[in-house]
Amino acid sequence: MTEQRLIHIIDDEDAIRRSASFMLKTSGFLVETWPSGVAFLREARHAQHGCVLLDVRMPEMDGLQVQQTMNERGIAMPVIILTGHGDISIAVRAMKAGAVDFIEKPFEKAVLLTAIAAAFERLDRAESEAMRAAGAAIAIAGLTLREREVLDGLAQGLPNKTIAYDFGISPRTVEVHRANIMTKLQARSLSDALRVAFAAGLGKADA
Repeated sequence: MTEQRLIHIIDDEDAIRRSASFMLKTSGFLVETWPSGVAFLREARHAQHGCVLLDVRMPEMDGLQVQQTMNERGIAMPVIILTGHGDISIAVRAMKAGAVDFIEKPFEKAVLLTAIAAAFERLDRAESEAMRAAGAAIAIAGLTLREREVLDGLAQGLPNKTIAYDFGISPRTVEVHRANIMTKLQARSLSDALRVAFAAGLGKADA
């Protein structure tokens, strides 16, 4: 992507904010700095999406509390934890809570940039998956209930005969539904139709 990426630096140490900000700006990133997790959370709903560099040890709210609050509020920005105390146990807890990576201060530029690249890769993946799911949901909404049921059966890997038996219809009727599904989803092949079904969450045994 050609647009500049934004990094939110949340650290109570002014020197860290300044040095990391300079390092990232000279690497082509946009940067916003926050002196505390509380300050960031106050504006997070309206803040531009980006990667969050989050210090672990801060007054008022520590990094894990900030991360937990972000998760609770649905603020889906990738988090990289910064720690200057070798707190591996804290870093592990942060990773379990969804952090992309953790970096010990003082950090090397190459290590930081590698972690940031992974964070934005995760963000891009989540956004594209959300777009696919939304598009699939719209496409699936154009199917009749029976067509959706047949597609769900196909997505579970069931043969036409089994789908026909399950719904008390003939295999020929399943074929008709299948043809209608392909037309409505503009699918050139069964695999095209199945990709839409999977993106919409079909194909699970309890769907």
